[in-house]
Order: sequence, then structure tokens, then C-alpha cells
Amino acid sequence: MIRALSTSATGMTALQTKLDVTANNVANSQTAGFKRGRAEFEDLMYQTLRAPGAAAGANNKAGTGLQVGLGVQVSGTSIDTGEGDLKQTGNPFDVAIAGRGFFALQDPDGNPVYTRNGSFHLDAEGQMVNAEGYGMAAQIVVPPDAESVTIGTDGIVTAAITGETEPVELGQIEIANFANPAGLQAIGKTLFTETAASGTAIVGIPGAEGAGGLEQGMLEMSNVKVVEEMIDLISGQRAYEVNSRVVQAADEMLQQTANLR
Repeated sequence: MIRALSTSATGMTALQTKLDVTANNVANSQTAGFKRGRAEFEDLMYQTLRAPGAAAGANNKAGTGLQVGLGVQVSGTSIDTGEGDLKQTGNPFDVAIAGRGFFALQDPDGNPVYTRNGSFHLDAEGQMVNAEGYGMAAQIVVPPDAESVTIGTDGIVTAAITGETEPVELGQIEIANFANPAGLQAIGKTLFTETAASGTAIVGIPGAEGAGGLEQGMLEMSNVKVVEEMIDLISGQRAYEVNSRVVQAADEMLQQTANLR
């Protein structure tokens, strides 16, 4: 019975973490470029009272063992890299990736960071930056006399310049791919950094070698499905409730044992 108390406690603790992950998903259901998290579980150690195949008599061996599990724990939280819905904004500096890949940016210290949030604007120098002021690794700079900017599906940025008869090429937006994008580390602000689990970024041209193409004037929204999160919430709540019932049942059995005379 003591074992049941501690085992159920591990279940309640793990389910609290699952609820935290679900709450973060729901809170970011309207965040452009957000990728939902998923809590993953694994069972804990087992107390082996009799090993499988142990001797059960002079010439017999047990066909099964006698093992009692000691609970559960959260083994990790993975990133669901599935695509979100595309929303048309009409803003020429909003860009969505239709397919695999991440925008390659640089933080103020020059370190590479990656995002699916393609909401960009121009800073005081005309450079395309995100909401935090992080510029693209390709450093796209739009001149002040540009009348319009066009971003092709292949990432080539051109501008119609006053006095010029032909569009002027400003640069090439690059897309980063990873062998295991679920292994990226989320650092907030819809940004990710590479890890040993994700592998090294493979930077290339949009639409080539498995990378998605670009869609100008559109944003990729969160891939959170609120209905699915509600189902996870309900199932997690019921599992938590059942674990608490086990704690209550074990407590009542201990109380009955303590009252024996």
C-alpha cells in the first residue's frame, strides 16, 4: 500500500507537467510560427520479486516473472514541427515557409537562431529584422528609394527602385533544415537554437533540396489545434483524478490496518 502511494504520486507529478505543456500550447494558439510541445512519458524502475524464468520447482521454471512497477516520469518534451495554417496579411515583409525549414537569423551577439515566424519589418537602416530586431543571416537591406519589394518563392528579394527600369536584386533569403528538427531547443520569442540532438543546420535555397518555398504576404500561424488540446486536457485531468483515487484507496486501507486490534 505504501508502494501504491508513491507510485500514484509519480503519476500525479507527471500529469502536472503534461498540464503545464498543454497550458503553454493553448496560451500560444494565436502566436505566429509557434510549434506545440508534447510531453512524453516513460515507466520507472521495477521491483523484481521473481525474475522471469526463475526456478519454480525441481524441474520447472516460471513462465512469467513477478515484477511491480514503481511509477512514471516525464522523459522529455518534444516539439511538434508540423505546419500551421497560412494566413494572408498583405504585408510585403510577411513571409511564410510552405514546407520544411526555418528562417536563419542572427541575435545581437551574432549567434545563429532559427524561427518559423516570418513577420519581418525594416529597421532604421532598412534591414529586414524580426520583432526583436534580429536580422536575417543573409542581411537583406532595402534602400530608402525602393517603391516596392518582391520576395520570390526561391527567396530572391528584388525591389523596384525609383529611376530604374529593371528590378534590383537585394539578396537571397536562406532556409535552414535539420536532420531532427524536433531536437531543437526553444528559447522563447518563437526562436530555436540547434543542439546535438537536432544536428547542424543545413542552410540552403528555399524550394531546393527538400526546403519549403516562400510565400510573400502570408504568415504561418501556430500549429496548435485547440480542440486536440482540450481532449488532452480532459484525458489528463481524468488520469490525475484516478491517481488521486488510488492515493485515497491506499490511505483508507492503511487506516483500516492501523485500526486493527
